[in-house]
Amino acid sequence: MYSMSRYAPSANVSELRESATIAVSTRAKALRAAGRPVIDLGAGEPDFPTPACIMEAAHRALDSGYTRYTQVEGIAPLREVIAKRATALRGTAIDPADVVVSTGTKQALFNACFSLFGAGDEVLVPTPGWTSYYQMLALARATPVAVVGSRHRQLKVTPDDLIRAATPRTRGVILNSPCNPTGAVYSRDELSAIVALAAEHGWWVVSDEIYRAISYDGPAASLLAVAGDWPRVVVVDGLAKTFAMTGWRIGWSIAPRALSASMTALQSHTTSNATTLSQYAAIAALTMPEAEQASRSMVAEFARRRDRALAELKSAGVEVLEPQGAFYLFIRVAEASSADPDPGTRFAHTLLEEFEVAVVPGVAFGTPEWIRLSYAAPIEGVLEGVRRVIQARIS
Repeated sequence: MYSMSRYAPSANVSELRESATIAVSTRAKALRAAGRPVIDLGAGEPDFPTPACIMEAAHRALDSGYTRYTQVEGIAPLREVIAKRATALRGTAIDPADVVVSTGTKQALFNACFSLFGAGDEVLVPTPGWTSYYQMLALARATPVAVVGSRHRQLKVTPDDLIRAATPRTRGVILNSPCNPTGAVYSRDELSAIVALAAEHGWWVVSDEIYRAISYDGPAASLLAVAGDWPRVVVVDGLAKTFAMTGWRIGWSIAPRALSASMTALQSHTTSNATTLSQYAAIAALTMPEAEQASRSMVAEFARRRDRALAELKSAGVEVLEPQGAFYLFIRVAEASSADPDPGTRFAHTLLEEFEVAVVPGVAFGTPEWIRLSYAAPIEGVLEGVRRVIQARIS
């Protein structure tokens, strides 16, 4: 009989690291279960309920018996709705056959990375960036190349930053706007300049737009609107953040037809179709005015929390990026040094264990001097958490 203690991971996963955001949430829940009154500001999901009209649509689908497998790439009515919305952004027709519905945006991103990149390829990742980008590329045997932007530009990268990091092995770049963890938003002109660089060098551009609707000056620019005739573009989006539907697991990709076919084939051997019931709920989310109104109200509340939390931090002299979108505050807590190369993790540990506030250390996003604080929580908890951050910095 074999002992599990003898298990050795395959090369496929031997370097894989657990999601830092999930790890923080797990630790916070464990402390709460032990009776500690932890304020969890590490979460990457809205604290609002899914709009009632979407729930009702799911009930109707269930009552209608929509519980069986669907096409791997998603039901036709949902792909038609997504294609119609994408067409409105791009200004030229996008066919439903270019759309692949997946089990959340995370799977859409994985499908794209695994289908586009492989051993020997390098992919530029503006940093700080969402922790899973680096891991997905590693799973595809590609090499993620972190490109750190200037603090004076909210850590956003420019074409000059990208070209300095590029090599003959560079095959693509992953963009995220609004950005997790900084909340920075790339303007239409900034996106256009990056697409022009990609076209010059033959790179693919993968654009993660999951937070696009959570933008405080109107929806952020989509790569669909600026890509022009450059065909090597993949745009991924989903319902999790915009409609408080994290648990429904619906995302999608919009890509050239041949790539969409490859991603469908890949998905057919991993998860098959996204949850049938959730796909019918997704149609309601994308078409019902009540859902859109609920989303706008949620964004307005996020803006109110952002403004009050920023005021507290700035009055205390804390260096923090002012987010234009998403629902995160990115806070610089210390200068890294050879003696303390990861001050953000040390600070986050102290903040959780001694001050009972959970945040995500910036090293998870490639920037160890920072922490990420989510204001997707009741405002009283957000403000108290911010005050404890300030207290911890001076302790």
